[in-house]
Amino acid sequence: MSSPTLQEQFGQIDIYLFDQLLKARISAGMRILDAGCGPGRNIVYLLRQGYEVYAVDPDQTAVDAVRSLASTLAPALPQSNFRVEPVEQMSFPDAFADVVICNTVLHFARDDAHFESMLNGIWRVLKPGGLFFSRLGSTIGMESQVKCIQGRRFWSPDGSERYLVDATLLEEHTKRLGAELPDPIKTTIVHNQRAMTTWVLRKQVA
Repeated sequence: MSSPTLQEQFGQIDIYLFDQLLKARISAGMRILDAGCGPGRNIVYLLRQGYEVYAVDPDQTAVDAVRSLASTLAPALPQSNFRVEPVEQMSFPDAFADVVICNTVLHFARDDAHFESMLNGIWRVLKPGGLFFSRLGSTIGMESQVKCIQGRRFWSPDGSERYLVDATLLEEHTKRLGAELPDPIKTTIVHNQRAMTTWVLRKQVA
C-alpha cells in the first residue's frame, strides 16, 4: 500500500495551524478541541495520528461531516465527541482541553458582547498551560479599505460583512484573560480584499 500523500495526510489544514505542529506545541497525548469545526479540515492529521479529538459546530451538517470523517480516520473515537453546539455554550467541563482550535469563527460574532461570550466559552474549557489557536478577520492593515457598518461590524472589499478586531482589542483581551502570547499577533492581507489575523494564546498556570 502506498503512503498517503501530503494532502491526504494533512487535509486542508490552515497553514498557521500547521506552523503550531511544526513548533511542537501540539503533540501526541494532548486532548484537542476544534471549536467551530466546520467540515473538519483542520483535524484530518490529528485524527489520522490518533489524537483525542473533540469538535463542536452549531451546524448539524458540519458535525455530521466530521463524524463521517472520524468514522473513517479514527473509528475508535466516540461519535459523542462531536457535538452540535455554539462555542459560547459548549457542554464540555472546565479545563477540558489541552488545545482549542478556533479557526475563522470569531469574526462571525454579532457584536462585542457575543465576541466576548464566545471567547469566554473557549477559555473556560482550556486547561491551565493550554494553547488557544485562532484565525479571525481584522481591520489590521486594511483600515482605509474596510467600511464600518455599526460598532465592529465592517464591510470588506471581498464583499463580506463581519465582526472585525484590531490589535488594540486583541491586546486588551489577552491582558484581561491573563494570557501569554507565544507568538506575536500576525496578520495576512489577502490581495487588498480582507485581512486575516492569527492570534495564539497560552493560558497561564495559576
